Amino acid sequence: MQSVGFNNFVYMFKDPSFWQVLINNVAIWLLANGPMLVIALVVAFVINMSIVKFKGIFRIAYFLPNITAMVAVVIIFQSMFGNEYGLINYFLEKLGLDKIAWFNSSAGVRVVIAAMIGWRYMGYNAVIFLSGLQRIPKDLYEAANLDGATTFQTFTKITIPMLRPIILFSVMMSTIGGFQIFTEPQVLAGNQSPYPGSDTIVLYMFREGFIYQNYGYAAAVSWVLFIIIGIISVLNWKLFNRSDD
Repeated sequence: MQSVGFNNFVYMFKDPSFWQVLINNVAIWLLANGPMLVIALVVAFVINMSIVKFKGIFRIAYFLPNITAMVAVVIIFQSMFGNEYGLINYFLEKLGLDKIAWFNSSAGVRVVIAAMIGWRYMGYNAVIFLSGLQRIPKDLYEAANLDGATTFQTFTKITIPMLRPIILFSVMMSTIGGFQIFTEPQVLAGNQSPYPGSDTIVLYMFREGFIYQNYGYAAAVSWVLFIIIGIISVLNWKLFNRSDD
């Protein structure tokens, strides 16, 4: 072995494969985490309403996907998004629309992986949001109702501002998890990633280090991944901790 200095980083930034997996990762992260966090917040808000009974059952039901075996999740979503006999294409045909070859395009594969991630972690984040909602004083909602506030106004003027620390935590954890996506594409497509758009940074790093045995290059990729996650986490923290004045 010999020291190569920063040559691994130079090679990485010139490598089209690295930029492609970075694009794939960012696309999957945006497709999965944005809708997932919004839906989780809405679900938690609805469950927390006084008219909803059996809250414990809802918490368990929404959290179950988080502890479901990933192999089972992949089989379910492969069946749902199958190119020929998938459930999604079946309903598209019933609506008079054309089938979509989900696994033949980068965009389709990204949607499938993002759907798996969103389905798996939506309940987890909903439970976190629900715990935060239960700490908000009920007096605020009662006062808002007496003043004639609508449900939407209550949600935007009371719930979201009071949940800012919880939202910050969920966004930061989703950001970290979004750039560490590995299990879903690895189980779906395997180490060699036969589906276009299924490569992520961690899967690329794993393949370079433990299949091709380019340990130095894989370590360089891990450092860049660490820097990306750190920068985005700081931006999230700055965004959600802005002073009101």
